[in-house]
This record gives sequence, structure tokens and C-alpha cells, in this order.
Amino acid sequence: MKQTVVITGLADGIGREVAKLLAAEGSSVAGFDVDAESMASLQKELAALGGEHLLRTMDICDRPGILRFRDDTLAKFGRVDVVLSNVGIGFFGPFEEVDLGKAARCLEINVVGTAAIFQAFLPHLRTQGKGKLIAMSSLVGQIPFPFESIYSASKFAVEGLLLSLRYEVEPFGIRCALIQPAQVSTRFAAKIHKLPPEGSPYRERARRFIARDDELIKTAPTPLEAARKVVKVIQSERPNLHNQIDFMSTFFMTLNKFLPTPLRDAILLSKMDIKV
Repeated sequence: MKQTVVITGLADGIGREVAKLLAAEGSSVAGFDVDAESMASLQKELAALGGEHLLRTMDICDRPGILRFRDDTLAKFGRVDVVLSNVGIGFFGPFEEVDLGKAARCLEINVVGTAAIFQAFLPHLRTQGKGKLIAMSSLVGQIPFPFESIYSASKFAVEGLLLSLRYEVEPFGIRCALIQPAQVSTRFAAKIHKLPPEGSPYRERARRFIARDDELIKTAPTPLEAARKVVKVIQSERPNLHNQIDFMSTFFMTLNKFLPTPLRDAILLSKMDIKV
């Protein structure tokens, strides 16, 4: 099914692979990212695949830029069928030691960034009476992990945003969906995993958490494997609201629904090797 799909944060990882899969099937891709070098190489790849595309180097925090991007996208393609908010940054560290200025930046990108791209294209989707809004969430959007309080807060917020928004937009034929991976074998975690300083009371448990997470990433889905599942959601006429892409996320989501909280927490702490 050929569509016009908007993707934020598509310079690498899942977003990049989604863009390439869509281009290969003949869909049109419009998107932006702050990584100019990666966007230039992606442009060449999409051109080789033959799909129409519109790529920009831009920050999700550039609100006027988002509106210009929307106008240029609609001028070029005439319509948009799907908006995938894939932009996001990680955040790791004991909450007591968190720099709240940097935390605010994470929330601005992950939460307000998602809101901004959806709000920009919503009038068009509403007027055409059809479309999809898809947000990249995470396992930690429902099950918070230690040392990821700020990142978890951002993903809880993204889920709350979409769950509320869907009641407003479904009467206009707009479907909403969440993508909830646990881990994907990208550089995402490696960029943020830094040990607390020497003398921190959290240092040893954080060290064990990072070591365990590094082990789990080795067997996590690749970006391409994850992207194939995201593309299925994009292509679905009536996508599920919640969509996991790997066994770990499905497993923990199921535990979260049915197990008493103390038992769920004990399993989580054991799995991540951070029991006191």
C-alpha cells in the first residue's frame, strides 16, 4: 500500500530502516532530524530505492520550522497518510543526581516534540477524514526502570498524550497507535549509559544495571527487525493501540497486567541484577 508517511528522527536506527522499507515499497517519505551527515546519506539511499522523499535537517524544538516543513510536505505530496513520531533521546542516572536542566531538554524533545509534530499535521488529517498518528513509546512507558526516571516520565507522558488524543480524533477517522519496544540493538543506550561518580551511593547498582543491559542488547531485535513491525502498524487499516516489537516487552507488559506489584518488581530487579 503506497502512502505518504511523515517520520521524525529518521537519521539512524529504527526510523531510518522504516524510511527505507517504505521507499522500497513505493511510499513517499517526508522527515527531519538534526544529524546532517546521516540525513545526507539517507537521502542517497532513498533516491537509489526510487521512492519520492522530502528530507530536512532540523531540530524538533524548532516550532516554526515544523510548520514550514508541514507546508512544504503538503505542497510536494498533496496529502499525508501517517505521522510517525520517532524522535527521542535517552536519559540515564539516579534521580537524586539528575541535572534538571538536561531533564527538561529530554522532556521537551520526547514529549513536546511528539505533540508538536502531531498538532502540525492534525488539521490536514482531520479535513481529509483519514490518517494515523503513531508514537514511539517504550516498555518503560508502562513499567518504569530504575535509573531511568526522567526517560520513563517522558514515555509515560507520550502514552498519556496519545491515549487522551485518540478520543478526540477517532471521530474524524484518525487512528492512533503506540510502539512499545523494550530494547533494540542500536547505539541508543550506549550514548546515555554513564556511571555515577565515585562515592555515589548508587554507583554499584547502576554499574550492574548497565552491565546487564549491555548483555540483553546483544540478543535484542535489530533496527531492521523492529522496523518491519513498525511498517506493519503503518500499513494496517486499523492498527492496535499498543504494539510491542520483541518478546521482552510483551513478557513484561503481560506481567504488569496480571501480577501483584511486589512480585512484578521482584522479577524486574532480579532480571536487571539490581537487587540490594
